[in-house]
Order: sequence, then structure tokens, then C-alpha cells
Amino acid sequence: MRFISFEHEGRASWGRVEGSEVVDLGALPGAPADLRAAIAAGSLALDGPAPLLPRAAVKLLPVIPNPGKILCVGHNYESHRKETGRAEVAHPSIFTRFADTLVAAGDPVIRPAVSDDLDYEAELAIVIGRGGRNIPEAEAMEHVAGFACFNDASVRDWQWHTRQFIPGKNFPGTAPFGPELVTPDEIADLRAVVVRSVLNGEVMQEAPVAHMIFPIPVIIAYVSQFTSLAPGDVIATGTPGGVGSKRTPPVWMKPGDEIEVRIDGVGSLVSKIVAEA
Repeated sequence: MRFISFEHEGRASWGRVEGSEVVDLGALPGAPADLRAAIAAGSLALDGPAPLLPRAAVKLLPVIPNPGKILCVGHNYESHRKETGRAEVAHPSIFTRFADTLVAAGDPVIRPAVSDDLDYEAELAIVIGRGGRNIPEAEAMEHVAGFACFNDASVRDWQWHTRQFIPGKNFPGTAPFGPELVTPDEIADLRAVVVRSVLNGEVMQEAPVAHMIFPIPVIIAYVSQFTSLAPGDVIATGTPGGVGSKRTPPVWMKPGDEIEVRIDGVGSLVSKIVAEA
């Protein structure tokens, strides 16, 4: 199944995608208010006489508009680790994003006024379905509600001010997320799924999930040792090699550019770049 968060006639809701239409599950009496709450309540299978809306008539929101946590994994593809010159490590590199950095599919990515060094990072995001602490690797995938496209767009000079990534990863309007939450049963072979970024029609990054240094079960198990994962939490699992900052000369996203995150079986997340007003 595939789900979206959206606005329709000024009302925020969530629903199940059925071709060119959306079943407005949030409009059902007593339904959870949003997709995060629906995941927490185990209500993704909710059904009933819900309004059927044309998909073209709704305004998309970030697929989880209000995650409690956004955790990101750095240098998690061997090609990206090598291009950055990072040493091999025994544990995943984890940093955080804030929810106000998220933007919906189709909404612009904002290049901040203080920098021209805006880079792309195509990533597969996982959304937690069942929370917990100290989750065993062997049980980790049972805690996944689904997958979505994520662009961990990075303001590189601010990222590199110190050894801490957080400033360059948290400018408002720099993290496209969506368009859909795709449940695990939709993906036959997760390791074979290819993650790509496409800038102005040119493929810039391309690698299968199998090339992750720390696979998804390892990431979930590791993160859940230091924090309690909750339904609706988001983990962005890292980006392949080919980022703009490591090209010669560097390739920075500029106003007017179009960046797409394209992930097999998960979807296409397209954004235009605009300058901060």
C-alpha cells in the first residue's frame, strides 16, 4: 500500500493512494488525525466509506509532517565514504535534522542567503512503525512501517564550519520528503533497490541499497540502543557517491535547477531550487 499526507480545501489529512485517486482516510469518523498517529494506532489498514479525491486535487505535505525524530546516517555507501576520504569505522555516523527542514514533494528547496554551496543527497528514508529500545537486528524490519524518498540537501560550507554536521543540515526548507510512504510488502528485494539523484536531467548518483556499509537492520538496532524509537520517526539511511561537493569543479544546486530523487519501487521526489527571499 501507498499513503500520503495532504491538504484539501484547507484541511490537513492523510490517505491511501489508489491510482490517480486518494482515499481520504483522515475524513472517517474517529480516524487518527494524521499519518504519524495512524501508524502509532496501527490504523494503516483502516477502511470505510471515506471520500475519494482526485490526487491532482490535493496539496501534498511531507509524508510524515510531524516526526518526533529525524535521524540521518552519514557516509553509509562505500562510494561516498571513499569520495570523502573518510576512514572505515565500526559504527554508523548519526546526526539529526529538525522537522521544520522538511518540504513536500513539488515544493521548492530553499537555497539560504548565507551560502551558495547547496548540495544534493538522494536517500532512502525508513519510517518507524513499531517503536522500541534495544531492538535486535533480527527483528528490526518488523519495526518498519514503510519507505520514502528523501533528499538530505546540505549547505556544505556550514556543514564544514566544524566537525559537527548539524548546522549545514538544518536550514529550513532543505529536506524534501515523500511523495509517498510505501509499505514493505511493495518491495520484493530491498537490497536490489537503486537510489539515484538526477540534476537537471543528468544522473549524478546511482547505487543499490546492497552497497550500504551499515544495512537497515544494523542502523535500527544501533540507533535504538541510545534512543527510544517511536512510530513515525524517520531515519534517512545515507547517500551514494557522486555528491556535488566532491566533483571537479564542484556542482552546487542553484535557483532554477531541478533535482529528483528516484528510488526503484518507492517513487520520484522532484524539487525546484529557489533563492531565499
